[in-house]
Amino acid sequence: MAKKEHTFEEICRDILVKKFLPVYVLMGEEPFFIDRITDLLLEHVLEESERDFNQIVIYGADADAATVLNAARRFPMMSKYQLVVVREAQQIRDIELLASYVKNPLKTTILVLNYKYKLLDRRKLLASAAEANGILFESKKIPDYKMPDFIVSLVHSYQVEIEPKAAQMLADFLGNDLNRLAKELEKLTILLADKPKKLITPELIEANIGISKEYNNFELLKSLANNDILKANRIIQYFAANPKNNPIQMTLPLLYNYYSNLLICYYSKDRSERGVMQALELRSPFQARDYLSGIRHYTPMKVFNMIHEIRMTDAHSKGIDNSSASDADLLKELIYKALH
Repeated sequence: MAKKEHTFEEICRDILVKKFLPVYVLMGEEPFFIDRITDLLLEHVLEESERDFNQIVIYGADADAATVLNAARRFPMMSKYQLVVVREAQQIRDIELLASYVKNPLKTTILVLNYKYKLLDRRKLLASAAEANGILFESKKIPDYKMPDFIVSLVHSYQVEIEPKAAQMLADFLGNDLNRLAKELEKLTILLADKPKKLITPELIEANIGISKEYNNFELLKSLANNDILKANRIIQYFAANPKNNPIQMTLPLLYNYYSNLLICYYSKDRSERGVMQALELRSPFQARDYLSGIRHYTPMKVFNMIHEIRMTDAHSKGIDNSSASDADLLKELIYKALH
């Protein structure tokens, strides 16, 4: 039977209560989760007075498997554990030689391998040994459509709340750049430190991050869902006047995601709020409302055509079959087709 995968939240929760395992192999394309888990281990495994003798950081570019093995097989000095962190472990060419140690690791050593942007071959011994005797964690990119929910959960870890519209604004503006997102959230939580109500609002974001609470991709989607021609045109005019903060490359994926999901709604037997939430795996009714509005204002064929038009606009924005139209012109034409 396959071993249960450890989630990021579970791993962090165990570290915080000092429930450690002897091996952590952290691999995958999203560095944010790898760095977060590693930072938590560096903070919580050893007391500050123990770190000089019992904390070792090795860089894969400057080491081989033997270097790591020698470090891992040491015993701690005046401490329950020693912590060995291998950064850039993907650069260790003979990394599979660590499998013999990982099969039978010392209980007094906590070995952490940061294997960023790549995946170990799960069929080989190192990965299977890590899964059996410690943690083998795959750090995956979060799809854009799941970012608002992730932002809500991340904000909760700061003991702060966030309004749904504010979460969507951040998702639209930052995409799935989690490191940048974390920096912006840390800035906002500092601003809320002395406030009685710890709530991130669209107004707070507009004042401190520079995203307009009225003219953003979230509001553009809402205007399209409601067939609000005046509001949609005001937003794209604002985008045209502020291209640096509102590039077409940020808008098109969100439009594509919206219309693709809308097409799924048409094939759903239950088009109620609850049915749409289940079909699209949405967490809150707030997220379902734009799709319910879209169902009322668009035919399935219109949605299908919009998906095609968004793909063509994306190609034109990259210079394919386009020699003169600006990004602003392309977006204006696309929004016109959506609303007429």
